[in-house]
Amino acid sequence: MTGKWIYKHKFHSDGTLSRHKAPWVVRGFTQRHVVDYGETFSPVVKPATIRVVFSIATSRHWPIHQFDVKNAFLHRRLEEIISSQQPPGFVDHAHPDHVCLLQRSLYCLKQAPRAWYQRFATYLRQLGFVASATDTSLFVLQEGGVVRR
Repeated sequence: MTGKWIYKHKFHSDGTLSRHKAPWVVRGFTQRHVVDYGETFSPVVKPATIRVVFSIATSRHWPIHQFDVKNAFLHRRLEEIISSQQPPGFVDHAHPDHVCLLQRSLYCLKQAPRAWYQRFATYLRQLGFVASATDTSLFVLQEGGVVRR
């Protein structure tokens, strides 16, 4: 699979340059179903679920927190065998025709969102959370039949 560097500039809120970013992304649009990946579906929380959770949290005066997982798609090991060309600037001159065997998910892989969801859901289940039957993106922690706050 081929890939490319995506060059970005990150800025502070005052407009000054914070840092340069250059992630290596693969061209996932070249992946072939069954050959390069199996299932790609990853559940997304339903808008109605968000409204209900906010309503319950507000009525019970529960604190609401938000977080962002940095580089979320890069944290999951791949189940499929996927190889990529060597990124320009990192080519092994002793073996220029060799390819890289991807061990972890990269941005633009078709299976990246599903791999991330599976890792996150597995972690929540280990903590004792259970996925809702009506929205699998909603996880609930119950202890002794009582929903924990």
